[in-house]
Amino acid sequence: MLRLVALTSGLAIGMSLLVPAASARPSADPGPSARDVDRSERQVRERAAEVGRTKAKLAQADGELDSLAIAAEAAIERYNGEQVKLQRSQQAYRDTQGRLAEANRRMEETRAELASFAAQVYRVNTGYDQMSSALVGDGGPQGFMDRAGMVEMLAKRRTAMVRRVEASKTVADVFRRQAKTTLDEQEAATRRADEAKRVAQEAVAKQQASVQRIEAEKRRLEHRLGTAKAHAARVKRAREKAREKAEARKVGSDFAGSASSVAGLPSSAAREATVVRAALKWLGTPYSWGGGNTFGPSQGVAQGAGTVGFDCSGLAMYAWNKAGVRLDHWTGTQWTSGPHVPISALRPGDLIFFATDPSNPATIHHVGIYIGDGRMVEAPYTGARVRISSIYRSDLIGATRPSG
Repeated sequence: MLRLVALTSGLAIGMSLLVPAASARPSADPGPSARDVDRSERQVRERAAEVGRTKAKLAQADGELDSLAIAAEAAIERYNGEQVKLQRSQQAYRDTQGRLAEANRRMEETRAELASFAAQVYRVNTGYDQMSSALVGDGGPQGFMDRAGMVEMLAKRRTAMVRRVEASKTVADVFRRQAKTTLDEQEAATRRADEAKRVAQEAVAKQQASVQRIEAEKRRLEHRLGTAKAHAARVKRAREKAREKAEARKVGSDFAGSASSVAGLPSSAAREATVVRAALKWLGTPYSWGGGNTFGPSQGVAQGAGTVGFDCSGLAMYAWNKAGVRLDHWTGTQWTSGPHVPISALRPGDLIFFATDPSNPATIHHVGIYIGDGRMVEAPYTGARVRISSIYRSDLIGATRPSG
């Protein structure tokens, strides 16, 4: 019995000694395994590569948008130019028609005088032959001589009047040909304007379709970048907007501070302040093809028909009109509206121009209004809004200081 108790006690002690030893042995490793670490590092590398590819695609998309915006702007400004030419040809045709009407009136007057002259000659020479008139006519031979002298005088007058009729007819024919020429030019200008409008509509439609496609691609890529990347993009955009607003307030306050005393400023400084304030007033206004006049934003044409806003030359025309300088709604004549200014000598209010070929002014497609520090106010392209941006672009061609 004692041996059983002793054996039982020994087993109990042995078990108690074994339990701590068993619990002290490590079981499974609770941390990530080497395989987990490798897998996570591989995911990081894959995500980093995806981010790189996404950035490249976004850069390519932005470049495509810039290219399409330039093409659309060029087409729109060509249309604006053809509209200006059409208005001028219409006025030339109206002027020529007026001159033609006056020439026709004068020709009819000389014809009436010639008819009156013929009647007068008939009354003087009653139809007798010269011999009978000399013998039995009124006053006898002396009366005949008197009548003969009058007939000779009237014949000379008739010759002069016939020449006047011919000259009047020649003048009328010249004006008639001029009217035909101006009418042909007006019709040609109308055709050019319609063609330019069609090309511009196609360019803008292509731009808008690409904008939609690229924006959809951007949204898809941004989603793949994840919430953090999308948040960073939103923060960046918000920061850019905040900087733009801050800069607009700064520039605006610089010029608005003198608003109450513009009359006391030198004329050039007062004009600069007026132009810049007028442009900054419309920050955030939608771009509208053909939009803008001397009174402010307006409905545009074609794709801009439903949008009240400005295109680039419309904004320039509006701002400079506030300073008393009348500009056409066209970059073509805005470029020649005053002396060209070196970029190093720019002053606020100067117009900054951009061209597809910076060596050829005929390719100008865009204009902005300089506000200082290398920046300008511009109405950029369909789908965007009036904004502040840098003047330093690869298509910068030069600047003009409008005079008037």
